Formats: sequence, C-alpha cells, structure tokens
Amino acid sequence: MILEKIIAITGKPGLYELEKQTRTGFIAKSLVDGKRITATMRHEVSALDRIAIYTYSEEVLLGHVFNAVFEVEKDNDGKLSISPKKADNKALSTYFRQVLPEFDEDQVYPSVIKKVLKWYTILHNAKLLPVVMPKEEETAPDNA
Repeated sequence: MILEKIIAITGKPGLYELEKQTRTGFIAKSLVDGKRITATMRHEVSALDRIAIYTYSEEVLLGHVFNAVFEVEKDNDGKLSISPKKADNKALSTYFRQVLPEFDEDQVYPSVIKKVLKWYTILHNAKLLPVVMPKEEETAPDNA
C-alpha cells in the first residue's frame, strides 16, 4: 500500500483513506470501521506519506518506519508485541530504538511513538502493510 491517500484528521480518531475531493472539502473512509465522513477545509489534515520522524542524522519517512516495525515484528506476523496504550514511556522508547535506532529522543516524544504504533496497528489490521515506498526521484547531473 502506498500512503499517499492515507490521512489523519485532527480531532478525529484513527486513519482515513481519501476517496474524493468535493467543492468544500473531501470524502474519506475510516480504515477502522469503514464509515465515510465529509471533512471541510477547516479540518487539519496530514497525509501519512508527508510525515517523517526525526533521527540524529536525518528525517525518516513514516512509511519507512512502518516497514521497520513490520520487519521487527515479522516473527509475529506483523502484529505488535507491545501495547502502545499499556506500555510505559521507557518501554516505548526501548521498543522504538529497535525499530529506528537513531531516533532523536529530544524531538520524538512518547506521545508520538504511541501515535505511530497506533497508526501501525490500524494499517496492519486493514492489511495495508508493508508500505510500498515510491522510488526516489533521480537528480539530473550538474552541467556546470
């Protein structure tokens, strides 16, 4: 699955698949229960393919993070071995360190880790993992 059409809407739980755009906003379908909602331009929307996690050296796109979690959990059929709701902050950081060893703890708060793992669970339950990452754009050589 490509994350291009998967969105998070501020104030709405879960993740949504963007279905179509309207004059005043868009229609999206919940990945949790399949219900359709209409969102207007006043809703704050984040496309998952545009979100990145800070590391000490670079920003890592969320799709790569989801794939790393999937790889860590491959012996468990991709299902999380940690509960984002029940685990304490130290356990979440330790787990996330397995997934993304260089994540920046000063910028990636436990609440962010919980959200990423909740989103991962939603995508896993919807059978949308692993994420297909678009090919990096090739840069043209400099002709200086």
